[in-house]
Amino acid sequence: MSDADKTSQPQPQGQKEKQEDRGLTKLPNGVVLDKDGKPCRLCTSAASWRALTKQAKSTPSSTSSTSSTTRSDQTPTQSSTPPTDCPPDTEELGRSTWTFLHSLTAAYPTSASAEQQREMGSFLGLFSRLYPCWVCAEDFQAWMAEERNRPRLGGRREFGNWMCEAHNEVNRKLGKGEFD
Repeated sequence: MSDADKTSQPQPQGQKEKQEDRGLTKLPNGVVLDKDGKPCRLCTSAASWRALTKQAKSTPSSTSSTSSTTRSDQTPTQSSTPPTDCPPDTEELGRSTWTFLHSLTAAYPTSASAEQQREMGSFLGLFSRLYPCWVCAEDFQAWMAEERNRPRLGGRREFGNWMCEAHNEVNRKLGKGEFD
C-alpha cells in the first residue's frame, strides 16, 4: 500500500465507492491513518475518534486482524472524553505544541549567538521529524525546506516573526483565523 493510500484525505466520489465495493469501510471525516494504515489517535480529533468508535461498535467487523492485542490496538471507548491515559488528540496536541513553541520563542535571546542559532536550528529540524503526528511533521518539514520559510534565528524579534508566520501557515491550512 502506498503512502497516498494510507491517509484519509478527501478523494473523488468514484474512488470512495470503489473502496466500499472492495469491502473497505469508509472512515468518518477527519480520521487520519498512520503509516501502517491504522487510525492515528494523535492525528485525529476527539470528535472524529468518537465517530470512529461509534461506527466500529455499530458495524460488525468482517475482517480479521493478525496484530497482537495490545492496549494501543484496542478499540477506544465511546465516552465523551478520552481516558486520561490516551495520547492527546490532534487539537490538544496542536494547542500544547504552539504554547510550547511560542514560549520558546519568547525566551529566545534578543541577539542570539552563532551557537544559540545552531542549537535552535537543530531543535527545529529534529522537532519537524519527531512530531507525533506524521502528517503534520512531514508538512512542517516541507514548509521549512522552502527557501523563504527557513528559520530566521538572529534574535527574538525575527524568530518571533518567523514563528508567527509558521503558525499562520498552519492555521490557513486548517481553515482557522490568522493572528499578527
